[in-house]
Amino acid sequence: MIRTRFAPSPTGFLHIGGARTALFSWAFARHHGGQFILRIEDTDIARSTPEAVQAILDGMAWLDLNHDEGPFYQTKRLYRYKEVIEQMLANGQAYHCYCSPEELDEMREAQRVRGEKPRYDGHWRPEAGKTLPVPPSGVQPVVRFKNPTDGTVAWKDLVKGVIEFSNAELDDLIIARGDGTPTYNFCVVVDDLDMQISHVIRGDDHVNNTPRQINILKALGATVPQYAHLSMILGDDGTKLSKRHGAVSVMQYSDEGYLPEAVINYLARLGWSHGDAELFSREQFVQWFDLDHITPSAAQFNTEKLRWLNQQYIKAADDARLAGLTRPFLVRNGADPDKGPDLAAVCALVKERAATIEELADAATLFYRTLHPTPELLAQHVTPEVLPALAELAERFAALTWERSAISAAFKETLAAHGLKMPKLAMPVRVLVTGEPQTPAIDATLELIGQEQVVARLQAGLQAAQT
Repeated sequence: MIRTRFAPSPTGFLHIGGARTALFSWAFARHHGGQFILRIEDTDIARSTPEAVQAILDGMAWLDLNHDEGPFYQTKRLYRYKEVIEQMLANGQAYHCYCSPEELDEMREAQRVRGEKPRYDGHWRPEAGKTLPVPPSGVQPVVRFKNPTDGTVAWKDLVKGVIEFSNAELDDLIIARGDGTPTYNFCVVVDDLDMQISHVIRGDDHVNNTPRQINILKALGATVPQYAHLSMILGDDGTKLSKRHGAVSVMQYSDEGYLPEAVINYLARLGWSHGDAELFSREQFVQWFDLDHITPSAAQFNTEKLRWLNQQYIKAADDARLAGLTRPFLVRNGADPDKGPDLAAVCALVKERAATIEELADAATLFYRTLHPTPELLAQHVTPEVLPALAELAERFAALTWERSAISAAFKETLAAHGLKMPKLAMPVRVLVTGEPQTPAIDATLELIGQEQVVARLQAGLQAAQT
């Protein structure tokens, strides 16, 4: 059975690169009817925090990347790592090393002087016919893996093709520190073995870890997973994606009003494609997804493309759902969504041009706030020549059955009676009723604001203009 995993370190939020890795791992398992495992690699006690763990879980939940097993925490599995290390020591696959940090520094410096690659020289490595030094007293040794010294370690990467390393280039990796805590590369191996991971899909910053992990897996008699290393994501400017590019936390996109399905759609297209398909559901993505169409070259993040995608999803979204998402943004804007027209109807009217829920709320705010047109707008649009037409329009509005077609007809009749063009009358109505020079279609906007409010605001504006 296909079994994939997503294994973030809880030292920060779930960033865009991690979210794409999670998505591809999740989709590969779902496509093949397999299992997706969530694992929290929290052995870096100094940097891992409960807040970061929660941020990862929140991001996964927001994207709806549901896991079948887990989350598993490495700090809960320390007994298992210790057990395997003891087994490897007993089998001669690992050994104690008593070199101090100062001795290792001297070793590497001497190698640099000789023009050699700095690496551990196997000083404490047991070999046939070799006499080891007497262990120094009071020193807590590290445990090193006895890496093969000849031959190569190679694998067919499912994204990058065949990758090969010479074992001579790999020194004996520390698998447990002096205080007994296991190291990252070792924990990963034991976890992948115990959790029967069949495919490891992860960022290509792990390529150099892979040969070490394969050698440990082979030493443990494990079946080696297949590996797929995803290339990095570049920012809009072509440099490596980082915090300075803005919103790189998944939940920051939620805070800015992006829909999770739009982010999923966009992440899917970062390094993977299905023909020319741009817009597709997560169900279509799962149906189409494979590793063959992941590009080995770096993917470039494009904020404007994400905004465009989000706009398409907002346009197609259920208005009641949009109302629920828009409400907190309105409150943040100082508006009261309970004092005004039906929010779902407002969202239906203003959503066409909104690229984010934040922009949708900004457009909807005029329906839920106290009117404050600027003196400049009033002076520009509410001119003496248009006052008679405004007065007549207010009278017509007061006598209407309040619906969009009747509002539109009242405009046309008033324009004809006064020989005016639509902008000459619509602009002062906008300013007096909404306080804004730009709104959606004026008849639809007025219909939602309501007859009583519209007539009262027009009459108040007329009274102010005539005093």
